[in-house]
Amino acid sequence: MSISSGKDRPPEDLTARARIRDAALAEFAEKGFKGATMKAVADAAGVSIGLVQHHFGSKDGLREACDQHVRDVILGAAGEVQDGADVSPEFLRGMYEASGLSVRYLARALVEGSPVAAALFDEGAEAAERFFAATWPEEFSPGEARVRERAAVMAAMHLGTIVLHQHLSRRLGIDVLQGANSSLIGTALADVYAHMGQWIAAEQGGRLRQAVTDFHTKEHPDA
Repeated sequence: MSISSGKDRPPEDLTARARIRDAALAEFAEKGFKGATMKAVADAAGVSIGLVQHHFGSKDGLREACDQHVRDVILGAAGEVQDGADVSPEFLRGMYEASGLSVRYLARALVEGSPVAAALFDEGAEAAERFFAATWPEEFSPGEARVRERAAVMAAMHLGTIVLHQHLSRRLGIDVLQGANSSLIGTALADVYAHMGQWIAAEQGGRLRQAVTDFHTKEHPDA
């Protein structure tokens, strides 16, 4: 896998340290932490292993730097949306382009169970809890088990599309994480939510929802 063209970092972040980090992001994303080597990272960045060690110390230090970068990139983009940014096509294009390599890294990290994956999952779930509580305060009180459960499932649904990106790409015949195609998952999710919302509100969907609720109540009477 080649190093990113630079869209995962701002223009001023073109130092040797940044090149090494980007090479490590690509190497970890493709081969995982165990399969990645310092030599491969150094070769991809066009530097010596000594320079990699000078900046990051060890492979663990390199992963910590990658983890922090991914958190900054992905949570920064998510924070802009939550803070009321103008969610225009131009804004979304910039967000997708900025996070391309980071998302590939995150996909592997979610499978391997790295610290950044756990942190991003938890922060995504917490953001979903706040969303539910703020949007439907009469149904979801902050801190209640009900809102925590639904928020965790929502986070898993969204991150699941990243974990399964290879299957999505195979099924659709395109690389869904490639820059030109990166909006596809978001577009599809929004459309699925819109149509499933209509279906669940209709008679058949309402019956299914009630049946699932009744079953859960029977199995967990104290919930």
